[in-house]
Amino acid sequence: MKIGDALQTKFKSPQQKAIINIRFTSNFLGNIQQNKMNEYELTMPQFNILRILRGAGEAINVNTVKDRMIEKSPNTTRLMDKLIDKVLIERIRCDKDRRVVYVKIAQKGLDILSEIDKNLDINALINASLTDEEANTLSDLLDKTRKVYE
Repeated sequence: MKIGDALQTKFKSPQQKAIINIRFTSNFLGNIQQNKMNEYELTMPQFNILRILRGAGEAINVNTVKDRMIEKSPNTTRLMDKLIDKVLIERIRCDKDRRVVYVKIAQKGLDILSEIDKNLDINALINASLTDEEANTLSDLLDKTRKVYE
């Protein structure tokens, strides 16, 4: 369904239509992903933290995790505390400087990500509607949009 039909509105400009469409589509895809995360009692930010730690392959500084988050949040430490409580990640204090904290993914965290990977093909959300070339064009246009404000 086209964005104007979905929202039953007309737009003032193509640029307004584009920005509303980006936000609407982001929310649409986010809801699909969050519904799947609910099955694992995870939020999307918690899932993002797990993926960051799996990708790092080793313990990394908490601030590095914060920097790599898709959605920046002042609550990242609290999110990590919940993952620690669920035994999905581990906290490691630096021996040389107790103020520095590292985190790494625990085996249980790796196991749950493996299960999610089997049951949620995130790429399938886009593969069904866009060719590789279209997906690359979309990604390039989104990069171009952000570049103006960097």
